[in-house]
Amino acid sequence: MNAELNKLEHQLEQLIGLYESGKVEARELRTRVARLEADNHLLAEKVRLATEKLEALLEQLPEA
Repeated sequence: MNAELNKLEHQLEQLIGLYESGKVEARELRTRVARLEADNHLLAEKVRLATEKLEALLEQLPEA
């Protein structure tokens, strides 16, 4: 009986450890996603501006 309780206690401690590790990992992933989304927004804006500049340059070229 005591051995079973010790085994269950050990399993519970492992489960709690995995849960805590999962919480930390989830928090880190949320932070990473937020940073990547911000980077993506900045890059999309740079692409938009570059596209506008290229279109303006193309309009200035003489037609063939």
